Amino acid sequence: MDKKPTYEELEQRIKELEKKVAVYQEARKSPRGYLEAVESLGTIVGYIVHDINNLLMGIQGHISLMALEIDAAHPHYEKFKSIEQYVQNGADLTKRLLGFAKRGKYEVKPTDLNEIIRRSLDLFGKTKENITINSKYQKDLWTVEVDQGQIEQVLLNLYLNARQSMPDGGELFLQTENVTLGEEYANQYHLEPGGYVKISVTDTGGGMDPAIQQYIFDPLFSAIALDTGTGLGLAPANDIIKSHGGIIAVYSEKGAGTTFNIYLPVSEKEFIQEEEFAEELSKGSETVLLVDDEVMIIDVASQLLEKLGYKVYTAASGKEAIDIYKKQKDDIGIVILDVIMPGMDGGETYDRLKAINLDVKVLLASGYGINRQIKDILERGCNGFIQKPFNMKQLSRKIRKVLDEK
Repeated sequence: MDKKPTYEELEQRIKELEKKVAVYQEARKSPRGYLEAVESLGTIVGYIVHDINNLLMGIQGHISLMALEIDAAHPHYEKFKSIEQYVQNGADLTKRLLGFAKRGKYEVKPTDLNEIIRRSLDLFGKTKENITINSKYQKDLWTVEVDQGQIEQVLLNLYLNARQSMPDGGELFLQTENVTLGEEYANQYHLEPGGYVKISVTDTGGGMDPAIQQYIFDPLFSAIALDTGTGLGLAPANDIIKSHGGIIAVYSEKGAGTTFNIYLPVSEKEFIQEEEFAEELSKGSETVLLVDDEVMIIDVASQLLEKLGYKVYTAASGKEAIDIYKKQKDDIGIVILDVIMPGMDGGETYDRLKAINLDVKVLLASGYGINRQIKDILERGCNGFIQKPFNMKQLSRKIRKVLDEK
């Protein structure tokens, strides 16, 4: 005859059942609402970042123009360079925000994950309060192909989750390794055996109950976790890693901290460090049609173009751009086209320009990064993209690259 459970055992089972019921009751109420809220937040962040980048573009443009009037011996030269660096720092932050707002992979490229981790720790370090960060980087780390903004989002979500688990402070450990997964281990996670880059994120917090641990990657559980500060952002983090062909494995004990191990498949492509460009401006004498609905952008960008030697037509809308291009198409060498405009947006304007002249050269410009809309236009034959805010050197190189293409 089976032994009857004790009162304490019954109480524990009831508590576990209550937890499961609470999770699923909450999930039944608002899974769609939660996902829609996340989607809406991403859209709002995108619009705000777009506006911030336009403001930064105005500052950057005027700094570039003023810098042309002075040399390194000028008493304010270093101050100008500092302002330019602050603008670049602001642009880097908005790029990260855009990465957080994105859903899905958009800019996958060969990447050194050590660089991404250093960058994410630099950002988290501004808010870490009483947390000590320890890091150990694998030398000659293998290359992976990832969307850098999305991976940075995953890491920051894990750091924030660690901070939530250490309200009185603690230690955060980061480590990267080149690992080869055998068949037995890989099969547990439905992965292909072979080379992976492993990122370990370990905290010295309170750890997790097994009852909680089994739900942390469930998007429905995240709706509750957001209210409690437990498992913050773990569902989307898991989705991002899965979409890159990898996994997140979690190891945790109550009172003994938590470790998240991320495995991302190795790429055969080589990571190439971004090259340092020459300081000289690439000038020209062609005619540019500049299209943007922001008066501030039209004002500063047209001045930059004129300083580079170009003749400039300006249009404040897609419709105005089409009217000008119809009349001046034989004179215009390149169109610099804003993507987000009221009425006729950049995509429709591009298609109409192509209908007038199949060989039109178009450089897209936007305060957004390369999202699905921009990628679609590029795939339709658009010649290039430049992200605001850009400085004079970046603009000069991009224009020459497009104009010099055969």
